Amino acid sequence: MSYNQWSIDSWRSKVALQQPQYSDLEFLKKVEEELCKYPPLIFAGEARSLKKHLAKVSKGEAFLLQGGDCAESFSNFSVIKIRDLFKVILQMAVVLTYAGSCPIVKVGRLAGQFAKPRSSDSESINGISLPSYRGDIINDIEFDAKAREANPQRMLQAYHQSASTLNIIRAFAYGGLADLNQVHKWNLDFVRGENFLQYKDMSDKINQALSFMKACGIDSANTTSLRQIEFFTSHEALLLNYEEALTRQDHLTGKWYDCSAHMLWIGERTRNLDGAHLEFLRGVDNPLGVKIGPSCTKDEILGLCDILNPHNEAGRLNLIVRMGSVAIKEKFPKLLESIKNEGREIVWSIDPMHGNTIKTDSGYKTRIFDDVLSEVKSFFEIHKSVGTYAGGVHLEMTGEDVTECIGGLVKEEGLGINYNTQCDPRLNANQAVELSFLIADILKHGR
Repeated sequence: MSYNQWSIDSWRSKVALQQPQYSDLEFLKKVEEELCKYPPLIFAGEARSLKKHLAKVSKGEAFLLQGGDCAESFSNFSVIKIRDLFKVILQMAVVLTYAGSCPIVKVGRLAGQFAKPRSSDSESINGISLPSYRGDIINDIEFDAKAREANPQRMLQAYHQSASTLNIIRAFAYGGLADLNQVHKWNLDFVRGENFLQYKDMSDKINQALSFMKACGIDSANTTSLRQIEFFTSHEALLLNYEEALTRQDHLTGKWYDCSAHMLWIGERTRNLDGAHLEFLRGVDNPLGVKIGPSCTKDEILGLCDILNPHNEAGRLNLIVRMGSVAIKEKFPKLLESIKNEGREIVWSIDPMHGNTIKTDSGYKTRIFDDVLSEVKSFFEIHKSVGTYAGGVHLEMTGEDVTECIGGLVKEEGLGINYNTQCDPRLNANQAVELSFLIADILKHGR
């Protein structure tokens, strides 16, 4: 497949799937022009730093932890919500670092995760059919004709909320909350049971080690890495009008960067090799991810590598496997084996959420936590058997005490207690921390 020279708008000549139908194209153009004038949300140097960290992941020298909301919301935006997600990710990262003896690359699904692909363009309730909800950056979740219209103005609101979220995250990452001496305070009030006891025991040991280091003259006052962390953002680059408007040319390197997030990914529904999403993202120098479902073939993966990582750069491409707890055992071993000897630089990570979604008799969309655990275990086992590195995990999760996934303290009959997602069910803090202990144990034995 041959490609012409890339330009920031060359994607417009391709078929763009999962895009909204805007009724007022002149207004859309005005919003895009306004966004083009806004400051970047992230900087090129930050994206390059993430790529260097991911290059270590691809070599088996680090592990990627990527997690956050299925879809961010305008109405539920709050500092508390962001803080609690940040604290859970810190908890998971310290568990993985300490028990797994492995540096953790921390990437949030936030500050831009506002658009969602849908299986149908329309939704019907009581005989009334309206356009599907596609995320707050496009339309409103309320089932109303006016609310479901695609509104370009929402891109501006998404930008401003993303900027605010990034300001909060940077304050947490560099302002003291991430200090290892605060490891006990990262625990949320509702994290309890065995997870709490395990975490408390580990944090006690970390505090003992910090006390010893302080006696040797090493503490958070003189060692930046003990009090600050690098925290990166990511989202699905679905709404291409928004992504193009926030793309900037770096004056130091001359390369183009999508400055809406440090890492962008392409979903299972939009990864067609000749489509607009690959055309756009092949030209930006950010680290990129692609979701890989059970139907993906060796030729498709090699095509993705050729298009998105033609120079075979380490840390550039993250393939995010999302097959389901049953299909991964059937499909992934042969696929991974077929790619192994091709010499491609790939970060392999697992999304154990999307392939394990079910609907209960009571109408709740949910995921069974045991299925999530099963797919994660299979992912690691398959990589071990093939002789490749399982490099990361990609989770829909929250710091809230939600009841959206069945498992642990959440029973099927209790899903309605605090089912609060905009779109897909998320792991709560208890479930996320439990998963981190499982992965840490696997990493420890693998090393």
